[in-house]
Amino acid sequence: MKYLMVAAMCLWISAAGVSLAGEEALDHTLVDGPLVFSWTVGDGALRVKLTGKTTGWVAVGFNPDKMMKGADFIMGYVKDGKVKVTDHFGNGERNHKADTRVGGRNDLTRTSGSEKEGVTEIFFTLPLKSGDPNDKELDPEAMTTVLLALGSGRDSFRSVHKFRSVHRVNLSSGVSEKVK
Repeated sequence: MKYLMVAAMCLWISAAGVSLAGEEALDHTLVDGPLVFSWTVGDGALRVKLTGKTTGWVAVGFNPDKMMKGADFIMGYVKDGKVKVTDHFGNGERNHKADTRVGGRNDLTRTSGSEKEGVTEIFFTLPLKSGDPNDKELDPEAMTTVLLALGSGRDSFRSVHKFRSVHRVNLSSGVSEKVK
């Protein structure tokens, strides 16, 4: 009887989208080359997992004005088993800085990550409406411009990307189209 109860609980947990291995089941996934962007919208926040074939950084940006300018970037890497995930702002068409260095704040919560066998993975939660002057409100029902990128292998946010792409994504439904 105990075994039946345990088996039933495991099935319920799995059906509810909760992972027994500690990883969350996320609602949507966009795969582009060496980078995977997975997310869930709920409770006024966006929960994200970025997985990239790199030993360097992975990044996602939201709603730039032009190129990188005005985008809310989240970048992360794992070095010596320690995770660094940070909130950046596109302060130029080809430049970004940490929010905390340009009058904003780091609004990320629930950050974590790992690096195994040449693959870097980061998790974070970002509020849809942070109130930070450097962050635009994310409307899950509208089309959001999503910038994806990953670095070459250096654990430094100053190293340039070896892969980048641009997509238009409905964060609520998961519908997406590649722009470039």
